Amino acid sequence: MKSIQILKWFLPVLFFNVLPSNSQVELTGTQLLEKAIAYHDPNGQWKQFQGKMAIIMTTPDANTRRTQLELDLPSRYFKSSVRKGNHTVEYIMNRGECKLLFNNSPVIADSYRDSLQITCERAKKMKDYYTYLYGLPMKLKDPGTLIDSKVLRKDFKGMEYLVLKVRYDENVGSDTWYFYFDPTNYNMEVYQFYHDESKNDGEYILLSEEMLVSDIKMPKVRAWYYNKDDKYLGTDDLVKANTLK
Repeated sequence: MKSIQILKWFLPVLFFNVLPSNSQVELTGTQLLEKAIAYHDPNGQWKQFQGKMAIIMTTPDANTRRTQLELDLPSRYFKSSVRKGNHTVEYIMNRGECKLLFNNSPVIADSYRDSLQITCERAKKMKDYYTYLYGLPMKLKDPGTLIDSKVLRKDFKGMEYLVLKVRYDENVGSDTWYFYFDPTNYNMEVYQFYHDESKNDGEYILLSEEMLVSDIKMPKVRAWYYNKDDKYLGTDDLVKANTLK
């Protein structure tokens, strides 16, 4: 979950901007999204994705969380196995049906359900969370996604990007997202969200390295920061991935 490549965000810019920061470019939002998807998922594999992923998350206080994921999109199957202290919690969503296991047992004491958030609501949130983040930018074609037609060229942390603004229908979500793509190859390198942009709340996520999973280029390392003060929150590292079947 640590990456030397994260340092690139703080290095000086070694080239001149083609256009002034925050200027609009000719490319439309939909066109930029298509180019980004062509980079990350050139063979259109995401809809048929079936994979296992091992993720390690670290935080500034040196806490570590290990998560094993199984994701089978055609079968609508999701499983997350999370190590929490001396316990293992498994969240399973199978065609909309929820199953919860605590140390391999469906019998879970109420005290553990509360303290470790072992609920079906939590299982659904984790499914949506991991499917969304590891499915980007392909997930931006889902129903209810509102792609801004304007694409900006913007500097962020000393690097220049093409930026796509995304909002959602009310029944899907209320946050405003910005996705930052390398203007030379359309690789997604940053994303950022706000609950209320006027308050500069929310977070930004720096992406570094890549892992090829079922012919999909996925970010290996994701480092999270607050928008308001650049406070570091933690890092997710995709340490291993392979096909489910």
